[in-house]
Amino acid sequence: MKLGYKLIAILLPVFVAAIWGCEQDGTCGFGEQTDYVVFGSFYGYCIGEGCIDIYKIDQTHLFEDTLDMYPQSDDFYPGHFTTRWANEKFELVKDLKLFFPESLLNETEVIQGHPDAGDWGGIYFEIKRGNTHRFWLLDQRDEDMPADYNAFVDKINEKITLINQ
Repeated sequence: MKLGYKLIAILLPVFVAAIWGCEQDGTCGFGEQTDYVVFGSFYGYCIGEGCIDIYKIDQTHLFEDTLDMYPQSDDFYPGHFTTRWANEKFELVKDLKLFFPESLLNETEVIQGHPDAGDWGGIYFEIKRGNTHRFWLLDQRDEDMPADYNAFVDKINEKITLINQ
């Protein structure tokens, strides 16, 4: 019985530290920190600068893509993230990774819903976290996706609006 108490005494602080760390610095689990996220919106039947807005957040900076290519479902977005935004904008969006619904990692399909099918646009989201590197094309229309994904899409749209204010 003493071994059980010793094991609890050792593992409980590790577990508490892992949970506390997720709240404090964006790491989750046992210290697995997000390397970067790429996110943005795209509209197929559109003319002008706002049709495709793709951004990248790493640990310290926010970058904008200069290619403005329509995202495809067969590979990661091949962005040229050469435009670095001011630190003030980074501070506004750096917490986006905290809103990521972990259940997306269980999805086997890259496309969720019907992004841009009816000219309502779509969302591109990519995450690189350690050995995990995935991307999705998400629908902008609430009726086509689960509520927790809709909340995430709304958060991405909110962050894009903040960047462009």
